[in-house]
Amino acid sequence: WRVAEPYLQQAWEDATRLAIRAQEDAGLDIITDGEIRRESYSNRFATALDGVDLDNPGSVKNRSGLSIPVPRVVGAIRRRHAVEVEDLQFLKAHTTRRVKITVPGPFTMSCQAQNDFYADDEAMAMAYADALNGEIRDLFAAGADIVQIDEPWMQAQPEKARAYGLKALNAALQGITGTTAVHICFGYAAMVAQRPSGYSFLPELRGCGCKQVSIETAQSQLDCSVLAQLDDKQIMVGCIDLSDPAVESPEVIAARIRRALPFVAKERVILAPDCGMKYLPRETAVGKLRAMVSAAVLLRQEFGSD
Repeated sequence: WRVAEPYLQQAWEDATRLAIRAQEDAGLDIITDGEIRRESYSNRFATALDGVDLDNPGSVKNRSGLSIPVPRVVGAIRRRHAVEVEDLQFLKAHTTRRVKITVPGPFTMSCQAQNDFYADDEAMAMAYADALNGEIRDLFAAGADIVQIDEPWMQAQPEKARAYGLKALNAALQGITGTTAVHICFGYAAMVAQRPSGYSFLPELRGCGCKQVSIETAQSQLDCSVLAQLDDKQIMVGCIDLSDPAVESPEVIAARIRRALPFVAKERVILAPDCGMKYLPRETAVGKLRAMVSAAVLLRQEFGSD
């Protein structure tokens, strides 16, 4: 962190207020806290669990084939307390709009950990799922409108995802009645330059207990015909290219959404960025959000939809 420890909490809160206001000013219908407190999309939750040795980390290869430090699992994974409820409460205290909060998925956490305790990685993933289920319950109890589960490693490790990833994800969602989303992508544009035009794991999410699926289409120029297989889900159609520093016009973004409409009923479409905007300058990120909102206005006028 750039800010010294005695001032870090205050800095987080100040930055979160700015992130909330930027989203409101851009015209977004659903607001997040900007995820200011998370040094990565997974570590804030994964490193708060029992059973993990943080002082002696392990390593795994990331999506680019590079070894990265990860939590080392040395005991039973258990959630000792709610991790993100205070973040959600702060968000709700500073906006009157619908709110969404995100958590890492059990499969992705198991792929980003060194297993030195469980009999196999499936058992570890199921332990993560149990811990996550409790967190999701607490988030809805605290007033979350949507809880999104980030599972990018399902695309990176499709065979393992088919073997036990979907099982773990559904275990994390067991008994959850609130609106849940699963995000799957090809990785941050700053980290993964080459992007295929199709997912190695996506139709399988038809068997997931989530209500929404969040995908990227802009950076990968995705063949949207695959979305016809997710006919029981709302689809967050990623329509902002995070690899391009230029702010797209609303017309360009609307055209990306139209590519999906032959395969997804307009009532099930939600406009969203492809992935996280972590590596974009603030001005670029805000400009892209404003363009996305303007594209939604164009599409609502065109199709007469809310």
